[in-house]
Amino acid sequence: MTRQTAPRESTQALRVASYNIHKGVLGMGPAKRLRIHALQEGLRALQADVVLLQEVQFEHRRHALRFASWPELPQHELLGQGLGMFAAYHTNARTRHGEHGNALLSRFPILDISHQDVSDHRFEQRGLLHARLALPRQRAGDAEVLHCVVVHFGLFRGGRKRQIERLAEYLAGQVPAGEPLIVGGDFNDWRGELGAELAALGLLDVSTRAVPTATSRRPRWHHRMRTFPALLPLMPLDRIYVRGYAAQSVGLGWGADWARLSDHAPLLVDLDPLPQAAPLVLPRGAARAASHA
Repeated sequence: MTRQTAPRESTQALRVASYNIHKGVLGMGPAKRLRIHALQEGLRALQADVVLLQEVQFEHRRHALRFASWPELPQHELLGQGLGMFAAYHTNARTRHGEHGNALLSRFPILDISHQDVSDHRFEQRGLLHARLALPRQRAGDAEVLHCVVVHFGLFRGGRKRQIERLAEYLAGQVPAGEPLIVGGDFNDWRGELGAELAALGLLDVSTRAVPTATSRRPRWHHRMRTFPALLPLMPLDRIYVRGYAAQSVGLGWGADWARLSDHAPLLVDLDPLPQAAPLVLPRGAARAASHA
């Protein structure tokens, strides 16, 4: 199912995935099929430590009546419990029948979460989900903060440019420059026009066919991993950016099996932490963040 990434050599390495799950439902009209349960098994096969999810359904009253196996739990809770991971969520859009948004699954405790509305107009409701994770360190009793931001940008070019500017402003104001950071999601940037805004903040685009280095220039369109449509990916809509890490390998879940789960293919990257002179240390026993709509 998955184009395999290289084995992780470091015990401190992180495997991060970004995946637009299309609300756990695939198809149109009478051909519409529930895929959230099979999607959970697909995520299990990725063996990721952190999963950045877009188009996660919190509730959909019409689908709940149509599908006998529609889960009673919101999708992020279902996936988190099934995979044994911590889960965070925030709603981006409310519709006639329910609501959906961004979510994050983590093998590490979630310290807290925040949300920033970046909607460009009332017809497309978009937001940023920011979660602070507590990563274990070599020294017993300590934990290091990792910032993760999940994004889902709009379908219109002008709106996307304004949204990445708001993202850059948010990161500059809310994430200390010395702390590690992962930003990922569905940028809908099929033209390959976005990215310089995040590079200016010291983030490295790891959404490339070749493993990038700290001196890499912004990748060209044809160098990026293509994630849409899942059956035969042609467009590089999904991205992962990092600060404080080096990319070890990059992979993609694609083909017929993944195309039965969502219209996007999951993007997967293995990361190694860069040495830090003075990492931020937190007390032991950080509380798990409560997920909310």
